[in-house]
Amino acid sequence: MQPYSSFGLLKHALTFHENWQRAWRNPVPKKHYDVVIVGGGGHGLATAYYLAKVHGITNVAVLEKGYLGGGNTARNTTIVRSNYLWDEAAHLYEHSMKLWEGLSQELNFNVMFSQRGVLNLGHTLQDMRDIQRRVNANRLNGIDGEVLDAKQVQELVPILDCSQQTRFPVMGASWQPRAGVARHDAVAWGFARAADALGVDLIQQCEVIDIETEDGAATGVMTKQHGRITAGRIGCVVAGNSSVLANMVGLRLPLESHPLQAMVSEPIKPILDTVVMSNHVHGYISQSDKGDLVIGAGIDGYVGYGQRGSYHTIEHTVQAILELFPIFSRVRMNRQWGGIVDTCPDACPIISATPVENLFFNCGWGTGGFKATPGSGHVFAATLAKGEAHPLAKPFSLDRFDTGALIDEHGAAGVAH
Repeated sequence: MQPYSSFGLLKHALTFHENWQRAWRNPVPKKHYDVVIVGGGGHGLATAYYLAKVHGITNVAVLEKGYLGGGNTARNTTIVRSNYLWDEAAHLYEHSMKLWEGLSQELNFNVMFSQRGVLNLGHTLQDMRDIQRRVNANRLNGIDGEVLDAKQVQELVPILDCSQQTRFPVMGASWQPRAGVARHDAVAWGFARAADALGVDLIQQCEVIDIETEDGAATGVMTKQHGRITAGRIGCVVAGNSSVLANMVGLRLPLESHPLQAMVSEPIKPILDTVVMSNHVHGYISQSDKGDLVIGAGIDGYVGYGQRGSYHTIEHTVQAILELFPIFSRVRMNRQWGGIVDTCPDACPIISATPVENLFFNCGWGTGGFKATPGSGHVFAATLAKGEAHPLAKPFSLDRFDTGALIDEHGAAGVAH
């Protein structure tokens, strides 16, 4: 891998930037791999990278039916935070946050992680009680957090309507200064480039149409484009299509797949230097480096695999943002899109082995997957390498739906996920 540096930039300027090395190879897949990862999004690529980097397993293939990072990774609203309520979720997301903080240097790729802070607004007395409870729980887990009153919120975000004339007046907020945003495409590209440099094969346009088993153990996958590929272990990281892959081996996962919509405005001058979220009014907003306002909210109520959601969900989200920020009423919307998210009954992921030997699933992240990208990949890589759950992944096993040890992060973390 050709390292990126300011010296390299100057050197390539002399040749009009025509001789840059390709970021990753497009190899022909081998017939057998030690580990096959199905899904070339952020989580799958991070898993492949950490398998090679931390565990020395380089005979790995990532199979992606489209292009790398082209699914939910390319369709999310890029928020990174770790202020979750319950210990199990908080530990996993904080582990991820610590990896985020050194990720650009580790990957030698600028993922544009900007720690601009995240505000979770409170509009009622109960909201404020929940915020105080969550901030106290965060501090006990070593996670930064503060409780702000309405005046402090107004000082932090002058354009936010904190008056008493609004339908849902702002009473205060929780504030996590270390949280922020990152560039979603760059995260996928950085992990892909680093994994490829360590010898991982990244196979694009390669759809898995069957998972082959023998005597209760997964032995490989059948692909539409390249036929059979055998594997020692198979890790499935395909978000909203997880239940489709599970059905190939007769598994029924406790998942629902929903469209999750997001949208961006036309580019405007810098006006919002943090992330503002409101569970009560139901919307969240930040401003990207290109100047567009990035807006999102909750999932569409119906299940489905379409990457377009209902128009009334967009309208509801925009109405919420305008209640908080009347100043944006004349800003024009540029585009909107949807991704297929897989939601669990307790709003927490599944990182687990399955009843089928050598078959592992990392799914159920719902709307909270992007912020966990490095942490998810790190613990799932350990699970695949050792064949047993990483300590941080143990609470997220499939067994919890039998034992009743649910984590239930629904609404506890400030928004729906």
